[in-house]
Amino acid sequence: MKLTLIQPCLGRRPGEPYIRSWQMEPLAPAALAARTPRDVEVRFYDDRMESIPFDEPTDLAAITVETYTARRAYQIATEFRRRGVPVVMGGFHATLLPEEVARHAETVVLGEAEEVWPRLIEDFRGGRMEALYRGGGRPSLEGVRPDRSLFAGKRYLPVGLIEASRGCRASCEFCSIQTFFERSQTWRPPAEVAEEIRGQSRPLWFFVDDNITGDPQRTRELCEALLPLGIRWVGQAGIEAAGDPELLRLLVRSGCQGLLVGLESLDPENLRQMTKGAAGDGRGYAQALGTFRAAGIRLYGTFVFGYDADRPESFEGALSFARKQRFYLAAFNHLTPFPGTPLYERLEGEGRLLFKRWWLDPDYRYGMLPFAPAGMSAEAVRDACIRARRRFFGWPSILRRGLDFQVNSRTPFMGLNFLAINALMRREVLQRADLPLGDGSFRGPLLTVDGGEE
Repeated sequence: MKLTLIQPCLGRRPGEPYIRSWQMEPLAPAALAARTPRDVEVRFYDDRMESIPFDEPTDLAAITVETYTARRAYQIATEFRRRGVPVVMGGFHATLLPEEVARHAETVVLGEAEEVWPRLIEDFRGGRMEALYRGGGRPSLEGVRPDRSLFAGKRYLPVGLIEASRGCRASCEFCSIQTFFERSQTWRPPAEVAEEIRGQSRPLWFFVDDNITGDPQRTRELCEALLPLGIRWVGQAGIEAAGDPELLRLLVRSGCQGLLVGLESLDPENLRQMTKGAAGDGRGYAQALGTFRAAGIRLYGTFVFGYDADRPESFEGALSFARKQRFYLAAFNHLTPFPGTPLYERLEGEGRLLFKRWWLDPDYRYGMLPFAPAGMSAEAVRDACIRARRRFFGWPSILRRGLDFQVNSRTPFMGLNFLAINALMRREVLQRADLPLGDGSFRGPLLTVDGGEE
């Protein structure tokens, strides 16, 4: 049996190469490869960096689908279906919208695939593959280790992606993670995480966990396992971790160089509407962030705009705050309603969606707001986000933040990376603006499983 695994790209303008700046090893196909029987011949193609050889003989194609890559995933499925190759789809979007995805795949996998994947492969071999596979509850992560041999010969960034846990217990209105994982978090045994890292030479590891400090006791156990390895790593954490300075110091001792912290807004009304439940304004945030800095943790602060209390001055306030806090990096993003989230349902109920299915609409472009904000126009929010990014990643701002030798440039390694990453972010401010979702050169309708066209 021959199996082809595909990682779709976001989108591609006709005649132009894909934007390749942040391409890192995708864990999802590597996790599937690890659970595939050894006698199955597995090939992997990353649509972000190489052409997919659709005419290469294969028995089954498996595609990981996210909302932003759904249109491209359906294009890829169409190409395989034209050649008589059945398609399996899974991932966040497949779980959030199984009926839509089922129109483009013979089989849909809901939720985490590790437990059902071997059965799916055996069912396919026996000619009895089902239309839907659903894992029962949250599977154990014990023994879960991606097969990184898939990545041999591919030009990924040298940053190693790894996970210690999956999910998040928070209930943020806009977040699809809470829907997918049902506000729960599961953890791998720390010794297995350390064993995966041991022996691999990487300048930096990125823990892709949605909240690496979501369970402080588990985090402590992970840090203890990492201590002997002498690695550098970054991850994502909730701001509530600032309430445990001892834990922050342990993070640094284990090799933590920085954390992405989702602040989202400085407006208490916005935070309440998000059900964020964090520090209520800039003053509360400043105190918490000071605790991270005191521990020596560099910060990537993120903001999201488009909530009902946002006005033009909200952007200036967030930009000023990010500069004052000397963030290593910052994101000024517009709000995006993902299907299956409470936000999407609320905006749909209020009649504020500008596209029925923005992720498939040919008129939608990356960077557009697919809904009507309450206090500003969609275009005004988009333009204000771009201006904030331009100013934060302007050279005067980069130099001021780079001269922060207390944290940002405390070590030569992170100081040099600060300049390189901020220069790259500066270049990318407009690079993806108005990018079409899907391959703009794709021609013809999307073929559906029932023989129809879209």
